[in-house]
Amino acid sequence: MMDHSSEKVVLHEGDVQRALTRIAHEVAERNTDTSALALIGIHRRGAFLARRLRDLLEELLDVEIPLGDLDIGFYRDDVSSRPDAPVVHASHVDFDVTARTVVIVDDVLYTGRTVRAAIEALFDYGRPDRVQLAVLADRGHRELPIRPDYVGKNLPTSSSEHVYVRVRELDGVDEVAIAEDTNPLASSPLGASA
Repeated sequence: MMDHSSEKVVLHEGDVQRALTRIAHEVAERNTDTSALALIGIHRRGAFLARRLRDLLEELLDVEIPLGDLDIGFYRDDVSSRPDAPVVHASHVDFDVTARTVVIVDDVLYTGRTVRAAIEALFDYGRPDRVQLAVLADRGHRELPIRPDYVGKNLPTSSSEHVYVRVRELDGVDEVAIAEDTNPLASSPLGASA
């Protein structure tokens, strides 16, 4: 069990809800052709956030929006150098992504490698017209030229810190916390600064 006493919570439950609502409004404003819009979340927490964003958008736009989720474990460029084998979740993209605007949703944007892998996985399902990126938290430290279109909260962090996103569906609470990484050689837990 992890000791949460050294963590600083930077987004509480209400903050997470407000951030998602703001992102939904921004997505609606930027995408006038709502019939072409689709959301795809990155496993695991990004998939839950994508479902919530889809629900907010459907209520806002009064239109059905396709929703999918991607497991990018085997698309990562660092899969052979990670200490543990990737945990495999099934991807679900039950609609044609071709000619759509697909908004990829993730919990934390860090190096950009997870998003690169998600884009590669997405193109296995077709060729979207546009791909946009929505993240709950952007912690900086990019290693690839990837920039989010929609950000819930920018979190200036040091590379020795870890960002933990918790969602009520998995963790019983919605929050984002930052803590000093006490064991930088250990593998990252799910939902932490991918």
